[in-house]
Amino acid sequence: MTKTIKCISPIDGSVYLERPALSLDAATAATKAARAALPAWVARPLAERIALVTKAVEIVGQSQPRMATELAHQMGRPVRYGGEFRGFTERATYMAEIAETALAPIIIEDSATFQRRIDRIPQGVILVIAPWNYPYMTAINTVAPALISGNTVILKHARQTLQVGERLAEAFHAAGIPADVFQNLILDHDTTSALIANRAFDMVNFTGSVAGGQAMERAAAGTFTAVATELGGKDPGYVRADADLDAAVDTLIDGAMFNSGQCCCGIERIYVHHSLYDAFVQKAVNIVSAYKLGNPLDTETTLGPMANTRFASEVRSQIAEAIADGATAHIPTMPEDDGAAYLTPQILTNVTHKMRVMRDESFGPVVGIMSVKDDAEAITLMNDSPYGLTASLWTQDIDAANTIGAQLETGTVFMNRCDYLDPALCWTGCKDTGRGTGLSVIGYHALTRPKSYHLKKA
Repeated sequence: MTKTIKCISPIDGSVYLERPALSLDAATAATKAARAALPAWVARPLAERIALVTKAVEIVGQSQPRMATELAHQMGRPVRYGGEFRGFTERATYMAEIAETALAPIIIEDSATFQRRIDRIPQGVILVIAPWNYPYMTAINTVAPALISGNTVILKHARQTLQVGERLAEAFHAAGIPADVFQNLILDHDTTSALIANRAFDMVNFTGSVAGGQAMERAAAGTFTAVATELGGKDPGYVRADADLDAAVDTLIDGAMFNSGQCCCGIERIYVHHSLYDAFVQKAVNIVSAYKLGNPLDTETTLGPMANTRFASEVRSQIAEAIADGATAHIPTMPEDDGAAYLTPQILTNVTHKMRVMRDESFGPVVGIMSVKDDAEAITLMNDSPYGLTASLWTQDIDAANTIGAQLETGTVFMNRCDYLDPALCWTGCKDTGRGTGLSVIGYHALTRPKSYHLKKA
């Protein structure tokens, strides 16, 4: 019996689209086709692969209004924000620009006696499992450099954003990339795990939950298939006494609430020097109180529903538990809050690290704010987490930021900004956030393997 994968729209709970999942036999045939396509794709000049990927990105950009509307239906982001093309093209363009240098051989010696070098060889067939929260941008992080470096790619998109995978396949094929080189497959969890266990892929790149990442590693156990993961987060912000208060509040609260808090590197907890704490909280409450919760298709809406009622239920539980344990909620329930996907954004004070809202990933529009006495206390609290993706420091002292940053258990340290992915820097994490290395020159290293040549001349 054929399984059906459904995307339930958070706008009204209706079925937005549904697709049949591939059987294991059909999926296996697709992976074999991807492997068969490898030699011809690798043989194409690097400049040609770059041009084809660049063309595909341009084609995606020709339908930005459609992108915004479809994202609103699938995962609830308001249309006023216009989709994801700016970040999508920024990342793909940068990776195209650095490809020749990043993939160039490392020449150790080229003398009359020896030629010694290290080449970068494509991993092979790469499975990209992309999340729903930024479905275009997270997918392109791997898809573009993987194709450019000579791999073939199979994309499995989240059920919440099935249509994004289809749109990407349309664009990449229209640009001239062969159908077997880039495939978008509808797969259920069991089939995906079976393919990995059967060594259908040479690398798996997974972005999602900790439990999902663990499932990927279990499926790959004993196969020696490379598994790269970006998993949960509980990213902190720290506002020092010398910070620009207005800039800190505006940026950190936006980092906590944008996309209904459903950001991989969104701010989930904030620590403020006691001298600025009261003012920070008041300004934060004023900002969030002015949000317009509502239908994401309405251009006046600034905060849409969460992508799924299940996700909203988890956030409500964390908030309720925190309040029961003594936390103070500052935002009254908004009229549009339906007890399901539409959730009132919340600011909590009087929170502690004994509360789940300050410990577990929320991935929703809630942030806890705590007062701290100094850098040492802030560092201790920021590191008191099983996750480590980004940390945001607010200060006028770059030396202090470097000193504090060196002590933080995190993949990226921001100063006076947050919730941004710089494609020139390695996107990575530590602890339960996983061990992926995306974008930058290092991203190309992850998508290729080194091959050494030690050639003695006559």
